[in-house]
Amino acid sequence: MTEVYIYDAVRTPRGKGKKDGGLHQATPVWLLRTLLKELQHRHPFDTALVDDVVLGCVTPIGEQGADIARTAVLDAGWAESVAGVTLQRYCGSGLEAVNMATTKIASGMEDMVVAGGVESLSRWPMGSDGGAWYMDPRINDLLGFIPQGISADLLATLEGFSREDLDGFAAESHRRAAHAWKEGRFDKSIVAVKDLNGMTLLDRDETIRPGSTVDSMAKLNPSFEQMGQMGFDATALAKYTTVEKINHVHHAGNSSGIVDGATLLLLGSKEAGIRAGMKPRARVRMASVIGSEPTIMLTGPTTAALKALGKLGMKPADIDLWEINEAFAAVPMKTARDLGVSLDRVNVNGGAIAMGHPLGATGAMLCGTALDELERSGKSTALTTLCIGAGMGIATIIERV
Repeated sequence: MTEVYIYDAVRTPRGKGKKDGGLHQATPVWLLRTLLKELQHRHPFDTALVDDVVLGCVTPIGEQGADIARTAVLDAGWAESVAGVTLQRYCGSGLEAVNMATTKIASGMEDMVVAGGVESLSRWPMGSDGGAWYMDPRINDLLGFIPQGISADLLATLEGFSREDLDGFAAESHRRAAHAWKEGRFDKSIVAVKDLNGMTLLDRDETIRPGSTVDSMAKLNPSFEQMGQMGFDATALAKYTTVEKINHVHHAGNSSGIVDGATLLLLGSKEAGIRAGMKPRARVRMASVIGSEPTIMLTGPTTAALKALGKLGMKPADIDLWEINEAFAAVPMKTARDLGVSLDRVNVNGGAIAMGHPLGATGAMLCGTALDELERSGKSTALTTLCIGAGMGIATIIERV
């Protein structure tokens, strides 16, 4: 099979996913247009060398619908021959886009593909597209559906994570993100978003709170307790019969932030890179996806990571850096515990608790963050993994070249 290389990775800042957020004025296609133009600016290559653009988007309706990937290609003035496709695998969509691009190139069917994702949560809130997983009572009852926040509290209860444990992890996420920004660790990838007049809308991640502490977070009320009392706790406890009561320990401060953002990675074969006049930065070694128990739905990262590692004959200890999406604090804490990985190697520049989770973009964004950190630190391998709605996990292993 053809080896697949990453030639570049760019992303927008992540803007608060509300009407007063820095990116609310920018349409989703404008975010993608900004990044596509930046890639061509950085690498003055013939865009006709790109076969396809594969994008994740969790709510592909309205402005984000109608195959936004193809729309963005045309809007950015790329070659008419460049195709585009939009996919949806919940929170794993962005990383799935990277993995799909990888398989296209590895098979030899295509030579160069752009992969990434976009989500404008300030304009199209989570769940706007409905779907049987959320909306069909028969499916809810059959599969034991509960909101993901209840799942996170159930996970924390099962693992024995206290509110203080989770808040400590969250405060560290903010501290690491603020430190990374101060040191310029994101400078290589960040592309400021400007309006039609060239005025900057946002040039840095908007939700980092560097002064966050366990004490300051203690003032926040649990976010999912009331939902639990509406009957979702009972649904969870009917399946997890060893649990007497769910401890509602997640809140806005130790859960991922709701934000807008987009990201793109440029992938290709060695020969495609030579034709485009580019040098590779990393190779994609392996990718995996798995299904997991759908009620708790947050345990997939462990199995997905082990599956990808097993295909390469590797162990968790062989990975230098880990990007485990901070959907809720309990998720990376449990995943790291299960894999025997020190938290010193996990999300070293902060994560979604501090900087936010632009659903369809996050997985690819984390892959780019891992790439930048491998180069900065001189380390070799990184693994990116995310939990996914309806019970799934996804993982990708990259190696610096």
